[in-house]
Amino acid sequence: MADDLVSIDIADVETDAGAEGTPEHERERTPVRSRADGGVVAQLRLDHPDLFLRSTIRRAPDVSIEPEHWTAVDDRTLVFLTVHGDAFDEFETALEIDPTVADPVLLDRYPDRRVYRVERAAETITFTDRLASIGAHVLEFSSCPNGDGWQIQLRFPSRDDLIEFNAYCDERGVSVTVDHLRVSDDGDDGVVALTEKQQDLLTTAYEEGYFDVPRGISQDELATRLGISKSAVSQRLRRAVGELCGATLS
Repeated sequence: MADDLVSIDIADVETDAGAEGTPEHERERTPVRSRADGGVVAQLRLDHPDLFLRSTIRRAPDVSIEPEHWTAVDDRTLVFLTVHGDAFDEFETALEIDPTVADPVLLDRYPDRRVYRVERAAETITFTDRLASIGAHVLEFSSCPNGDGWQIQLRFPSRDDLIEFNAYCDERGVSVTVDHLRVSDDGDDGVVALTEKQQDLLTTAYEEGYFDVPRGISQDELATRLGISKSAVSQRLRRAVGELCGATLS
């Protein structure tokens, strides 16, 4: 909650560089105003009964929902969602009775995911506009695997911006849980460190032979071992491997 987050000292934030940002004389010159140096990377979980798609997330925890983009059309806000997993009937049934959205439409389907468009209800509690206004960069954004709201990874330009966002959520009764914090490393070329959950999954997958040929453990078995859904395993593996490839190949 707010008091917990506001009390966070910069010394509590994990960092490999041991510095809060790049010294002024070492920063790259740019003709536009820059807030790209330093900052804080935070892994947060946000929850409130009236958050966007909150009802659907609770009723369909076996899929992973990722908002891809949204746009304003006349007086409506349309949101495009990619949904991973295989419990699509459960998801669509929940979507039809979710009070935070209207007019859900299936736009595309693949073996392991589907793409939907929904209209966001006017009275829905949101936080994306506030993130945009303070300059927070959304790195990851998906529903929580256990059905408890949204999990989101962001880079805030400064610790004060993180505290400001927490206060904004607190004013609206949105609970904020901090899973991971670290000082942004200006030398990482935008590659974000793996979260603790991603590290745990990769460690278990490697030790149990998931990457062997033939595989020593399946995604279903990994999900059972870690107590999470299969869609959460698939999502975390994809993101973790993608970040490792980016760090190695860039």
